[in-house]
Amino acid sequence: MRLCSLQSVRTHIVLGEPLAFSVRDAQHQLLLARGQIIHDLDQLDELFQRGALVEISEIASAVQPQRRAATRSLSTDQLPGEWQRLGDAVRRTLAAPADQLATAIATTTDELLRLIAHAPGVALSQVVRQGEGHYGVNHSIHAATACHAAARFLGWSAEDQRRAFQAALTMNLSMVDLQARLASQVSPPTTLQREAIHQHPTLSAELLEQAGVTDHLWLEAVAQHHELPDGTGYPGGLTDVGELATLLRFADVYTARLSARANRPAMSAQQAGRELHLMADSNPLAAALIKAFGVFPPGSLVRLASGELGLVVGNGEKAYHPLVATLTDTRGEPRLTPLRRDTSRDGLAVVGLLSPQSLPMRLSDERIAELISA
Repeated sequence: MRLCSLQSVRTHIVLGEPLAFSVRDAQHQLLLARGQIIHDLDQLDELFQRGALVEISEIASAVQPQRRAATRSLSTDQLPGEWQRLGDAVRRTLAAPADQLATAIATTTDELLRLIAHAPGVALSQVVRQGEGHYGVNHSIHAATACHAAARFLGWSAEDQRRAFQAALTMNLSMVDLQARLASQVSPPTTLQREAIHQHPTLSAELLEQAGVTDHLWLEAVAQHHELPDGTGYPGGLTDVGELATLLRFADVYTARLSARANRPAMSAQQAGRELHLMADSNPLAAALIKAFGVFPPGSLVRLASGELGLVVGNGEKAYHPLVATLTDTRGEPRLTPLRRDTSRDGLAVVGLLSPQSLPMRLSDERIAELISA
């Protein structure tokens, strides 16, 4: 039974209305069953003072219907704003105090996974396009999205997909802000920074355990995500590395390559996939991650053999043959209405990747989400 303090979920309590979860005392004995009522602030404060607890799983179940309905009602032009809102939520989650951390992770995970399920192509484009914001937070979200996509491609159970997502989201818990500093730092890491980097898998797992996370596979993956099968990884130099930890490492590398740093430009998904393939030595976990995104993932801008320029809106039957919404005609003139192209057809193959500056028009995040979701 995973528990958190009643005070940490105060926003889910409405005085005078039935509780959506049970309340227990510090010894885990039942105080109030689900459906009972907290009548006033005095009663609530008394429960806080007694150290009242609630089950994390009940909190997640209580808020799911409301959030699921909110996600269903989203229009495509609202998706970028929702991703930004959840980015802010992840930043708060990763900085939450220990007694609130587990609940915050569960709630944020629910919201992000529903948003991914609502528009999976847009989720992949968020990783590929790497918007502005706090690097450490963005990287956590992108690595988690990548792990979840690979786990889904591999046919893992919903529970295992969720575990992969949460492990990736929290693998750098102890160095989120340091990651942001390193991304903008031109000079090599200092001695203190190197120590923090070396220790972060162990410290992140310890922080999760202190917060009440008891999932052994989750904790093990976080602690091992920089270990290598030949024993040259860190922090323990292990050779027996878990499957989930290996997937986390691949997602960490792949998504990091897609982001620009102060000392190097961002790679394309094609370049990042090629590097990962060479590094992973044909590991099926790396192959699943690369195939889940495709050589030209949604959100990529491409030139076709026909001369048309367009936006990749989905993966085709083969990695090199994505579905593309063409934004220009063969002469490079903007189209009023984009045409969807199957690039496996003769004369429509992808022949090059483009930067946003290569297009004769500006594409807003809302327009990109609309084209991918069409």
